[in-house]
Amino acid sequence: MTDLSLSVALKDLGWHPAAWRDPSARPSALFTAGYWTDLAIEAERGLLDLITIEDSLGVQEPAPTHVNGRLDAVLVAAMLAPATTRIGLVPTTITTHIEPFHASIGIASLDYASRGRAGWLPRTTEAALTEADDFVEVVRRLWDSWGDDAEIRDVPTGRFLDREKLHYIDFEGAHFSVRGPSITPRPPQGQPLVAALAHDVRPYEFAARGADVVFITPRSRPDAVTIIAQVREAERTVRRTGDPLRIFADLLVFLDETPGAATSRKTRLDVLNGAPPTSDAQVFAGTPTELADLLLDWRDAGLDGFRLRPGVLPSDLTEITQNLVPQLQKRDAFRTNYETTTLRAHLGLARPANRYATSTARRRP
Repeated sequence: MTDLSLSVALKDLGWHPAAWRDPSARPSALFTAGYWTDLAIEAERGLLDLITIEDSLGVQEPAPTHVNGRLDAVLVAAMLAPATTRIGLVPTTITTHIEPFHASIGIASLDYASRGRAGWLPRTTEAALTEADDFVEVVRRLWDSWGDDAEIRDVPTGRFLDREKLHYIDFEGAHFSVRGPSITPRPPQGQPLVAALAHDVRPYEFAARGADVVFITPRSRPDAVTIIAQVREAERTVRRTGDPLRIFADLLVFLDETPGAATSRKTRLDVLNGAPPTSDAQVFAGTPTELADLLLDWRDAGLDGFRLRPGVLPSDLTEITQNLVPQLQKRDAFRTNYETTTLRAHLGLARPANRYATSTARRRP
């Protein structure tokens, strides 16, 4: 049986709006390095492929009774890099409020800090998808704007850099005009992993055009089959080349080994919140064994993996790592150790060649 990919989306104290009021939550630690480091180390202990880190540029929830305030996701990921050794680190950036040049060097720097475990989750609005298409293209070109062997570092001759291996990207679009090259050498992975969250045909095309992984939100196995077909059609529409998109399904999860306990805990949080959480993803409350059954059933519909959103942190994360993962391992559906060191390799993706490697017009005079 082929191993499935498993990742976790980290958001504040959990994805339920009232998660901070759960007895297991650590609201006083939310803005500390130790809180985030503990989560990343636990996720790595569970041999997960990657963690994503949420971000936003505004107050997350309108109610004063909800968690407000957030650390910068890229800086959090950089903080986690030296504390971990194998798990992929995938922060979110909001493409409508940052320049692609700055996004490119931030993720490239994270790839160096993590020794090849960086990824990137660009977030945009559906109205700004055309701009986001250009944004991702610029970032990818900037990552390739240094040749892999551009740094000579020859002390006797005093040559640190081969200027012929630096490339102007000369991007001219409706939204961006970027000359390049980057100020950061080509990342260790060549191209850090790019992910996209998508809910409809146009976002699927955005993912097919510029991402390596797409997170989808099916409500059932038949729904997953339908969405997978739409994603593959989007790949054909944009004439995608290279590796097909890796397709992960998102699930918001509440877990407990005691039957009924996860549902009871979620119900208590719903009452504290005044309503159940509004979620674009399917909400699951049950035992790790029941979730393993669901994941393997949905996986057989054509999914490559899953991104689980813990309802409460850290309790639902530890249920994933300490109880769900062993269930999947017993069924020969999940790794028992990391066999690769880079994020791309975890997902079976090769290190891509530099698009400018054979260019004859490498540098302007």
